[in-house]
Amino acid sequence: MLTSVYIDGFNLYYGCLRGTPYKWLDLDALARRLVRQGSVHRIRYFTAMVTARPDDPGAHKRQDTYVRALRTIPHLTVHFGRFQERITRMPLAFPTPGSPRTVEVVKTEEKGSDVNLATHLLLDAFRRDCDSALVVSNDADLAEPIRVVRHELDIPIGVANPYPYERRAVDLIVARPTFLRQINPSMLKACQLPDRLQDAHGKIRRPDRW
Repeated sequence: MLTSVYIDGFNLYYGCLRGTPYKWLDLDALARRLVRQGSVHRIRYFTAMVTARPDDPGAHKRQDTYVRALRTIPHLTVHFGRFQERITRMPLAFPTPGSPRTVEVVKTEEKGSDVNLATHLLLDAFRRDCDSALVVSNDADLAEPIRVVRHELDIPIGVANPYPYERRAVDLIVARPTFLRQINPSMLKACQLPDRLQDAHGKIRRPDRW
């Protein structure tokens, strides 16, 4: 059985990678652990390129390095959405009496990854590009395309939750996927890329902060 794996990059990051030493994640190794039966046909990784921020000026360089490392995996493709920044006014959690109750902040929103994931999932399913599929995400917005793949196109599909079990999206369960998986820290620890890799452009080294 050939399984295609669709990974929501930011959902994965915020669900189980942020604040851990496991961000240098080997997505092929993780996919194989999650699939269990058959083999991984292709991996589609959906993300958006971050920009340098005053609080983390090196974030974009670390991400560039990681994306380059991922591209050494032959059957993995990277699909980019985009970030949208806007200035908005938000209320203060604990305003000081007599002072303004709101403050202007820069709000960054990632756009496109969930739509891109759903589009490629459905397109691959209609083309019968794989025998089964696995979605790595806890985004409830993906419930309907998962339901369509499973119950309209009759293709087995699983969902792997990167968030803590108690925070799993109920809508994804209601969509009745063929199987459910839970990503845990021991799995992440066991699925790390080598500290040093090589591609056509030269050596790739794991960032110090990762």
